[in-house]
Amino acid sequence: MPVSDYFSATYAQARQAFIDACEARGLEVTSHLNDQAKGAEGEDLYMDVARFGRPSASKILFLSCATHGGEGFCGSGIQVGLLQEGFFADLPEDTAVVLIHAINPYGFSHVRRVNEHNIDLNRNFRDYSKPLPDNQAYKAVHDMVLPLDWDGPARANSEKAIEAYIAENDLFTYQSAVSGGQHVNEQGIFYGGKAAAWSNITLRSVVSDHAKGCEHVAIIDFHTGLGPNGYGELIYIGDSSGIDRAKAWYDNEITSPADGSSSSAIVEGTIDIGYAQSAPDAVHTCIALEYGTVPVLDVLDALRADNWLYIHGDINSDLGKKIKKQVRDAFYCDNDEWKTKIWQRGHETVSKALKGLASS
Repeated sequence: MPVSDYFSATYAQARQAFIDACEARGLEVTSHLNDQAKGAEGEDLYMDVARFGRPSASKILFLSCATHGGEGFCGSGIQVGLLQEGFFADLPEDTAVVLIHAINPYGFSHVRRVNEHNIDLNRNFRDYSKPLPDNQAYKAVHDMVLPLDWDGPARANSEKAIEAYIAENDLFTYQSAVSGGQHVNEQGIFYGGKAAAWSNITLRSVVSDHAKGCEHVAIIDFHTGLGPNGYGELIYIGDSSGIDRAKAWYDNEITSPADGSSSSAIVEGTIDIGYAQSAPDAVHTCIALEYGTVPVLDVLDALRADNWLYIHGDINSDLGKKIKKQVRDAFYCDNDEWKTKIWQRGHETVSKALKGLASS
């Protein structure tokens, strides 16, 4: 089967492809309905979960996609490909694999990074009984990042302000200020929320159900939008206790925002926290597999445009349609060369994770 056939054009198609591939492998799919939103086609939205391996397995590899909604085209394609090509047929008795399809089904369906409440889920996993951060760095850039118009003088002035900010600081400082996560403006970008979102709560429940009593939890969370086109960066996520183990598993290709080796800025409230807290007695080895698409400024501009569109614009206008294509292109390169690269890197990385788990 051609690699391109693993990938779907919409969330609804991707979900059906995932369910069909699971059924062909004899897997039961557990579907968790998001009752807070509908999809772009009016469809119901689900986080779907399937498992290989015995319930008593002491080691579990979680493979998840669409934490950032529109990035799900990539991860879903890898999951479907793994299912269709017969992966996980000969797992050790003490190892299981759990596939989580569409952590953020709203964002996947509407081709948005955020969920139904404008929350970036990879900034949402934090302790909300404690005061939220003031996010001064984001406050300094918010007005220039999100102008009142997208095709007029306010946008032109914002571009000049951003250019001046980058010239005075640098591009990575701008990226960090914008993308590090913020809890001060509900209409802003990279907003982390003021409470645990549906996807956060549901994911924790899924992990707790599957990882109860296990000894080792490994995670590969599929992402797109950072780095060179088609390249899959292995970004370590989690506390420092597992980074040396991750480097050993993945042939020293691991990068880390903490030491400045990653294309990602340092962010807070990431998904690994939910995994760790839901399986507190296990050892954790967690990575994000981040695939490059377009240059980072283009990605950030697409997110700015998408945010403006849902606050001030009309999705069905010519400008709205142009922006939606811009967002899709920022997170999914719909060509065979890109899909082949991410598929090859994907199954290679999954194979290394299983080998690492087996030796742990």
